[in-house]
Amino acid sequence: MYQYDDIDQKLVEERVARFRDQTERYLAGELSEDDFRPFRLQNGLYIQRHAPMLRVAIPYGVLSSEQLRRLAHIARTYDRGTGHFSTRQNIQYNWVTLKQVPDILAELAEVQMHATQTSGNCVRNTTTDHFAGVAADERLDPRITCELIRQWSTGHPEFAFLPRKFKIAVNGAQRDRAATGVHDIGLQVVQDEQQGLGYQVLVGGGLGRTPMVAEIVRDFLPARHLLTYLDAILRVYNRYGRRDNKYKARIKILVKAMTIERFRREVEAEWELDRDGPATLVDEEVTRIAARFKLPSYQLLTADLPESVVQMLGKDGDFSHWYHQNLHPHKVAGYTSVVISLKASGVAPGDASAAQMDAVAELAERYGFGEIRVSHEQNLVLPDIRVSDLPALYEHLQGLGLATPNIGLLTNMIACPGGDFCSLANARSLPLAQAIQERFVDAERVRDIGPLDLNISGCMNSCGHHHVGGIGILGVDKHGQEFYQVTLGGSQAPARIGKVIGPSLKADEVPVALEAILELYREIRLHAQESFVETVERVGIEPFRDVVYVPHQVVVNG
Repeated sequence: MYQYDDIDQKLVEERVARFRDQTERYLAGELSEDDFRPFRLQNGLYIQRHAPMLRVAIPYGVLSSEQLRRLAHIARTYDRGTGHFSTRQNIQYNWVTLKQVPDILAELAEVQMHATQTSGNCVRNTTTDHFAGVAADERLDPRITCELIRQWSTGHPEFAFLPRKFKIAVNGAQRDRAATGVHDIGLQVVQDEQQGLGYQVLVGGGLGRTPMVAEIVRDFLPARHLLTYLDAILRVYNRYGRRDNKYKARIKILVKAMTIERFRREVEAEWELDRDGPATLVDEEVTRIAARFKLPSYQLLTADLPESVVQMLGKDGDFSHWYHQNLHPHKVAGYTSVVISLKASGVAPGDASAAQMDAVAELAERYGFGEIRVSHEQNLVLPDIRVSDLPALYEHLQGLGLATPNIGLLTNMIACPGGDFCSLANARSLPLAQAIQERFVDAERVRDIGPLDLNISGCMNSCGHHHVGGIGILGVDKHGQEFYQVTLGGSQAPARIGKVIGPSLKADEVPVALEAILELYREIRLHAQESFVETVERVGIEPFRDVVYVPHQVVVNG
């Protein structure tokens, strides 16, 4: 993983000192709320429903065991013993006090962590594949690209006050596990026969009030031009993006209004002014960044399945389900990546206790190389586990309540904090997620349903990514009451926005409707391998709409 140099560390420490001064001046009445707001937002501090919420950056989702222990310490010392891992590969604390935030940031700086640009109208935390660097299908390790972007974007004076927030995702594997198609900029590593590795550049994706799938602005960008081309895109956005209406200020609105053809012309013209300028990447700089990633010392192992694992698979059904559901192929023989589900029944999706974080840090050291990943599906990953250690690791995870074998399945649902915490939410997400978990408690039935993303958002900001769920649920307010809109057929890769099936439902009607939808799917799928999204794509949403609104006579209110 990336190790800070002196410049990195000084930058973070100076940022903490500045924010401490700003906070003290605000609390003393010397700084107005309007003046303090941009400072607190660009340091990850929100004012939520019950208390301030602090969002801490986990750059490209990578943590050391020491850093995870520090996050556990903060949860225990400054919060109520829990942290919430978000869909942006960040962690959020929902019960901090404003006065303590500078102390929290100072403690984070001691372990090379920060909350810089996790909010505000700036370039946010760049995200990527949570198996980056270890995935068997990887073309290029995207963490180096993400670190280049982090260093370019942090404190960039030209892009500190954009028309709206800005999100970038990078994918280096054959399969897009970074949802690049629904980001302001998506970078997909591609291979050109003459020019080698570079990037396909997508622009104008995003969810929220107006969900859109990104369009290709450049089929192939040579790697050395990464930052100059990003400069060009951001400058065009800064020049033409709307600032009079925050609902129309995202780059996706600009791209749609301009058309991708005109936007491309504007970017190419801007790029021509500086394409070989000072930000052009040189081999020495890329090598410098790459050298600061500490690479594991893998053992020379065979790809043969150890006898201890074979025996465990034969005698322990729970282990077998976990083995087949929660592991991901590794590029090094004899190793695998283990996804730790934070989606046990009765637990808020994405939440981890301080004790669990401490325990996962210890397991990362005992069975791996002291590294942990955070996925945008709100789970944790141990990226480098010897296959021979899986039985022992599984036993530990079981004791921690972290061995739920549901990765990729219905109960591995994404959910934002919703109305229980967020002041923007129209409805609660967490009680609905729990009700769905209880409705689908039969693990064998969930496995039979097969691969399915269920995503829940408490409002149109779509922090739960409901638009790209195979089943998406959106909380809406109707005359002060909580209702939920259901969409079907969404997908992260290829990016596709789900379609609304009909009028919104009451909270207690949603699990019933989902059961009807999924039972119909099991009846009409062509075979067990046809996924839910494939079935919806084949037959359309009408059969599912009918099974919800006609036979059951669900009562809807407008």
